[in-house]
Amino acid sequence: MSFSVKTKNELARIISSKRCCRLAEFLALLRMDGVVQISAFRKVSISIVTENAAVARKIFKLAKELFDLKTEIMVHKKSKLKKNNVYSVRIPPQPQVEEVLQILGLIDENNRWNPQFRNNLPQEQVQNQCCKRAYLRGAFLGGGSVNNPEGTYHLEIITNNKAHALVIAEILKGFDLLVKISQRKNWHVVYIKESEQIVNCLNIMGAHQALLHFENTRIIKGVRNQVNRLVNCETANLNKTVDAAVRQVESIKKIQSAIGLEKLPRGLREIAELRLAHPDISLKELGEAVSPKLGKSGVNHRMRKLELIAEKIEGREYFIPEITVKKRKGKIKSKVGS
Repeated sequence: MSFSVKTKNELARIISSKRCCRLAEFLALLRMDGVVQISAFRKVSISIVTENAAVARKIFKLAKELFDLKTEIMVHKKSKLKKNNVYSVRIPPQPQVEEVLQILGLIDENNRWNPQFRNNLPQEQVQNQCCKRAYLRGAFLGGGSVNNPEGTYHLEIITNNKAHALVIAEILKGFDLLVKISQRKNWHVVYIKESEQIVNCLNIMGAHQALLHFENTRIIKGVRNQVNRLVNCETANLNKTVDAAVRQVESIKKIQSAIGLEKLPRGLREIAELRLAHPDISLKELGEAVSPKLGKSGVNHRMRKLELIAEKIEGREYFIPEITVKKRKGKIKSKVGS
């Protein structure tokens, strides 16, 4: 079972104690997946279609509790793709149906179709914060999904009506959520990308178990990524240190076989002998082993001199650096140094 389905199952179990919130949620489900059918002799029926059994049970329960209407559920199986069950919650023609449509704002007092229904949300249905939360819950149950936090962070609600997408986005923005709208073929997608924003949205809708799972997965994922970064960094540094040490040892051995280490200045000879004796220690540890002690930069400077000598030997230029001291402005300067 996907994370999105688990989230919907949790939200489907939430039945608000307030009638206004139940009305708002039922209105959202009707606007997302509902169809109002008018047959001969002005007989009006309502159908709401869903592929989630828990959502179908909730629609059925809300219709019974809110309006005490005769309601029926029909099930059929898709003939294509995954061949999932499709549940159709139908409120057949009966005298109370027109009253329900008036309460939900679909028709006016004269039983005429309200042309603004598709473009504007009846303010009396979502005037309270609790009702707005319930409306978002119904919209998500009707056309929402959320990715598993193990992958990319993404929560969306899709609708085939642009004006309704703007309404949903406006409600989400009222809760300080960063929302964007895009078009996917004939659908309008209201979506959230940032993980913290998705957590806040789940909290607003009341999906607290899904929220905890999302947060736990996000924390574990963050720690794992941090550990991987540290391991990669340490591995890269270790490889760099090992490569440098191998190169230094090779350079020193070239000098040793060509001219002997005893012909090097004392400082270079000392660091060369230490490197041959301890090929696996760092430059910092080498600096602490010499007397007087040297910093990492000082050891690195001497190593570069040794590699330069090895390069000259490789080029058949048998050059031995001599210590030449020049006095300039009261200071003693060494060209090669030790």
